[in-house]
Amino acid sequence: MTSSFQMRQRIIQVRFCFLLVPCVFTALEAVPIDVDKTKVHNPEPVESVRIEPPGTGLYYDDYLKQVINVLETDQHFKEKLQKADIEEIRSGRLSKELDFVSHKVRTKLDELKRQEIGRLRMLIKAKLDSLQDTGMNHHLLLKQFEHLNHQNPDTFESRDLDMLIKAATSDLEQYDRTRHEEFKKYEMLKEHKRREHLKTLDEEKRKEEEAKFEEMKRKHENHPKVNHPGSKDQLKEVWEEADGLDPNDFDPKTFFKLHDVNNDGFLDEQELEALFTKELEKVYDPRNAEDDMIEMEEERLRMREHVMSEIDINKDRLVTLEEFLRATEKKEFLEPDSWETLDKQQLFTEEELKEYESIIAMQEDDLKKRAGELQKQTEELQQQQDHLEAQKQEYQKAVQHLEQKKFQQGIAPSGPAGELKFEPRM
Repeated sequence: MTSSFQMRQRIIQVRFCFLLVPCVFTALEAVPIDVDKTKVHNPEPVESVRIEPPGTGLYYDDYLKQVINVLETDQHFKEKLQKADIEEIRSGRLSKELDFVSHKVRTKLDELKRQEIGRLRMLIKAKLDSLQDTGMNHHLLLKQFEHLNHQNPDTFESRDLDMLIKAATSDLEQYDRTRHEEFKKYEMLKEHKRREHLKTLDEEKRKEEEAKFEEMKRKHENHPKVNHPGSKDQLKEVWEEADGLDPNDFDPKTFFKLHDVNNDGFLDEQELEALFTKELEKVYDPRNAEDDMIEMEEERLRMREHVMSEIDINKDRLVTLEEFLRATEKKEFLEPDSWETLDKQQLFTEEELKEYESIIAMQEDDLKKRAGELQKQTEELQQQQDHLEAQKQEYQKAVQHLEQKKFQQGIAPSGPAGELKFEPRM
């Protein structure tokens, strides 16, 4: 491997350390393969259109990408990046190298930081304006953004790079945990609604509904065998059905190169998730009422996490060819345990469901209380309006009575401000 290719790998590695986040609701399909390519067991990477890393979904995504792109233009930083390992990047030691980058790069980074500070201040102002600005200090509010050093809004320092790396790494690592928690809440809410619906039915209707529910469960569970993610059986099925190749010619090295869609020397999380599409289609069909597509995406996430835990040795969220080939030599690759899909697992306990239902009940009570308070305020405002309207009518009657009395006494009538009104002479 040439030094330039090693450098490119290292740059991509830190880029994905920052930017890689799972595409939960979409999976990339494998690229089409020419017939001639299938006859070559060691195809060389070919130059292709540059594929940008996927968006992170972070609110500072553009700033993150721009900083990385600028740093990649500095030769000194590239050389240090080539030698740095993932731990050095994450720990912040690499950030110290910012002191040695060129003046041109530092000037560009300073400009990017000022733009980001300005963008955040504009967002804060827009939010405060929508809430009737209370005159809060924008500088103080900037403290809530942990991806930059707000104390120095004009220059980009090593602390800024360190904070950016740590914020992005922490946010991305939190992503999968949050997804699992949200999915669990989704399943508990779904069960809660089902049980609440049953309470509204008479005994006969309830039995019919429960029988229908059990039948849908049986239909969903009646699916073909799901191969263990990352096993030889699973990869060979992709090789044969998705790639259109002879299963007898299966070769791990060729498989890796075929599914390294952007030819960067790694299988990233999106490229891995694309490999599970065939397995997921055995269990989930959007045309079937019994198949929940949100559950399918949770299954995809579980498969990807499992394969990463087995293959990704240095935990950089990327799989190298070496890591991939090493995994194919393990006993588990040839003789995997059966893969238990979500329908075979207990997603939550009765205690957890009861606790979640108590939280829902508290939220509903709080909403009812607020609704009652708003209703009370509405009634009070209506009473005040009625009272003011009654006062207005009394005032108008008093004015009319006074004008009549003046007229009877021969006094010229007056206007609302006391000005005299003269009747035109005939």
